[in-house]
Amino acid sequence: MLDAPLYLSFLGALLLLLLPADRRSLARWTALTAALLGLSVTLGAAIAWTPGRGMVTIVNRPWVDALGIRYHLAADGISLTLVLLTGIAAVAGILFSWNIEHRVREFFALYLALIGGVYGVFLSRDAFLLFVFYEVAIIPKYFLIAIWGSTRREYGAMKLALYSFVGSAMVLVGLIAAYVTSGAGSFDLEALARHAYPAAFQAWAFPLVFVGFGILAGLWPFHTWAPTGHVAAPTAASMLLAGVVMKLGAYGCLRVAIGLFPAGAWQWAWFFGLLGAVGIVYGALAALAQRDFKFVIGYSSVSHMGFVVLGLMSLDWVGLNGAVLQMFSHGVIAGLLFGVVGRMVYDRAHTRELAVLEGLALQRTLPFAAVVFVLAGVASMGLPGFSGFVAELQVLIGAWQAFPALAVFSGLGILVGVAYTLRAIQKSFFGRPGAFARAAGAASAPLAAISTPEKAGAFLLLACTLAVGLYPQILLRFIEPAVADLVAALGRARP
Repeated sequence: MLDAPLYLSFLGALLLLLLPADRRSLARWTALTAALLGLSVTLGAAIAWTPGRGMVTIVNRPWVDALGIRYHLAADGISLTLVLLTGIAAVAGILFSWNIEHRVREFFALYLALIGGVYGVFLSRDAFLLFVFYEVAIIPKYFLIAIWGSTRREYGAMKLALYSFVGSAMVLVGLIAAYVTSGAGSFDLEALARHAYPAAFQAWAFPLVFVGFGILAGLWPFHTWAPTGHVAAPTAASMLLAGVVMKLGAYGCLRVAIGLFPAGAWQWAWFFGLLGAVGIVYGALAALAQRDFKFVIGYSSVSHMGFVVLGLMSLDWVGLNGAVLQMFSHGVIAGLLFGVVGRMVYDRAHTRELAVLEGLALQRTLPFAAVVFVLAGVASMGLPGFSGFVAELQVLIGAWQAFPALAVFSGLGILVGVAYTLRAIQKSFFGRPGAFARAAGAASAPLAAISTPEKAGAFLLLACTLAVGLYPQILLRFIEPAVADLVAALGRARP
């Protein structure tokens, strides 16, 4: 039944389009019901999952028989973890979007279509099917930003679309090359992975596919769409973009690029590990220099996704576990940070300028938002007890075993991360009241209280980062056996 969330999402999107345009409340509840049902199924599957279980086929039927394309859905511990993340992010995003009034029906229909595409990517075991769902997830994202976004929304949406489609073209070329070279007559990922591709082929196919997927993962220096897209997107879209859409790219790097071309991964490990380390430090330094609150979180996402890339390219059991755990951790924490900045602060104060917010002393008028942001901020810094600590520690241990110099260099990003997080906390919530805020046109009327749906979304995300931080085995029991299989394949391909 793990494929049920996929179908529920698309069914929910279809039902929303059939609703009368003026039934806004019904549209909200329909979207929330579809998301909650999907999360419930995923939680049930996680509870019933047997530790150590390998890849489990959900459905495997012919689709385009002439080309060997099948509708093949399956899951292992990595897929299960990311499907669980998608369900959590979907529910939280809807709760933080409860205030949407403009074209509510269409907003949530596109939202659920995006979620359905994400579920499809994480469950696909056919490379062509994965690619189709990958595109399905990107298209609604463009419209969510272009129609409901804010700052330079058309520019942000188009930049995201162009970068994504260039990356998709690179991936498609790599997949077709693997299909033709293997001679298997199938796009099945397991069948493709069994073929021993020549080292010369993997030397160019791996970086082609890795960069193609890495663009969506915020890989430096192809990351520039990410901060712009985050800032332009409405709150829920920002939460999904950071929470799960960037993970599509990282998942593709892991499952397709590394999974199909392990010898190529060994050849390019240090180079892409360096790009990941540079992304960590660069993203942190850029976040430290930002004046726009949302840009701070946008660049911090680039920095934290650098840890995912670094962990992947360690090609080490500990580092790969950390990379997958970091995907989940960053998805939850970044989603919460964007929820606070976009919905709790910007929609009320009507400004994201840190200099202006510093004069509003929001800890007095929005105490709940201040507490949540502090907790999410320290989780982002990697404070012990939160999921970010466990994930980043594993990544750094794996990186130290693979390339110690990059591990030390990446540690600088953590130090800068503490600086930009404390700066953002101080300026956004704990500044001193001043005339500059009023002169700059910030909200002078009493700010609306934090709503119940917002509190529910915040509690959900906080509970997740705390649960994984305090007891990481809750996810690692799924992740470790799946990573062990990948490490075994990498070991056989090691030069």
